[in-house]
Amino acid sequence: MAQLRKPPGGRDARIMLLAQCVDRTGSGVWAAASVLYFTYVCAMDARQLGVLLGVGAAAGIAGSPLAGRAAERLPVRWLLIGCHLLRIGTMGLLLVVDDFATLLPAVALTCLAERAAKTLEMLFATRIAGERRGTYQALFRSVANAGYALGAGIAAIGLAMGTTTAYRALIVANALSFVLAAVLVRRTREPAVRGLVAAASGEEPAAAPAAVPSPWRDRGYLLFVALDMPLNLDDSILNVGLPLWLVHHTGAPHAVVPAFLILNTVLVVLLQLRVSARAEGPRGAAAAVGWYGLTLLGCCLLTALATGGGPWTASLALLAAAMLVTLAELMRSVSSWELAVVLAPPGARASYLGVAGMAQSVQKSVGPLLLTGVVMTAGPAGWLALGAATVGLGALQRRASLRRLAALAGPAAEPSPRVGAAVG
Repeated sequence: MAQLRKPPGGRDARIMLLAQCVDRTGSGVWAAASVLYFTYVCAMDARQLGVLLGVGAAAGIAGSPLAGRAAERLPVRWLLIGCHLLRIGTMGLLLVVDDFATLLPAVALTCLAERAAKTLEMLFATRIAGERRGTYQALFRSVANAGYALGAGIAAIGLAMGTTTAYRALIVANALSFVLAAVLVRRTREPAVRGLVAAASGEEPAAAPAAVPSPWRDRGYLLFVALDMPLNLDDSILNVGLPLWLVHHTGAPHAVVPAFLILNTVLVVLLQLRVSARAEGPRGAAAAVGWYGLTLLGCCLLTALATGGGPWTASLALLAAAMLVTLAELMRSVSSWELAVVLAPPGARASYLGVAGMAQSVQKSVGPLLLTGVVMTAGPAGWLALGAATVGLGALQRRASLRRLAALAGPAAEPSPRVGAAVG
């Protein structure tokens, strides 16, 4: 609570955290109600629902790089407000249409604006928090999870009623959260640095726009993003893998499934700041990637051991697996953001962060298919292979990140010998 009262970035950070909490509360309402709304109110079948969610996920992938590119030229505050206004419009459209052809672009625009907003929030926070961005990220994760939990609780009331009016009231609640978030963002001040992330101490911003590199031509950074995609699988494991494995491969009661999300929410709120403090700085973030792989391996081992187990054995094993995947999530949330910032050239971090933001969107689209179509089809061996692969990918990303950090530090260190030679 003391950190929330005086977060890194001061007044603007405090307002933005509140805006993000309000936004995530509305998102929690919609996440809990959307599938049922499209099924029972819009009368969609499973095929249509699959296409709708798939197109939305694909549109979300495009949102991050588009937001990063735009942030190189336009104020982040107004771009973020624009994203909230677009989401208000698409939510309002859901209230008056229910045919599939109209809902498809509406949902796609909603997902694109949502992913773009998250990238812009990340960029805004990185600019105002500077070198303390890790602490800000930890605070954001705590308030976001609290918001999601509150939103799910609000949605439960409407879902219990089950009427069309109740479903539409939940849509209105989500839209109102975007209105309030936009008003709060309007009260913040645009960070002084335009097109750049706030420079660290002693760091000079790039001189001319012509010298700004493109992330799409930076193979080292694209390697980081490519490796970061599978290293975001903790989200799909928690929300898709563990529940489906419990239902189809263990004797654990189905009532354990909600406990996964409750445990996840509580641990994130309680431990995010502590984990962030241990993974602070570029090298701390690189080390956290290695620990991420080992922690996820432990989760996969416990999931495989739960196979065929009785109610108590399977329940305890899967709850322990949920705890480990949450710890992996805590480490990944810090390491991904920190490395995405420090591995980018200082003069082009807005567009670079936009490309880095694609990792989560791609994972949300491909991750569930990977788990259900490959890992779970292979049985316990599939979980063991997934854990081993994650350890290997984590080690590879750690080495690649350290090499890139050394390469980025190299040009800054080169002038010293030349200056010494000149003096001599």
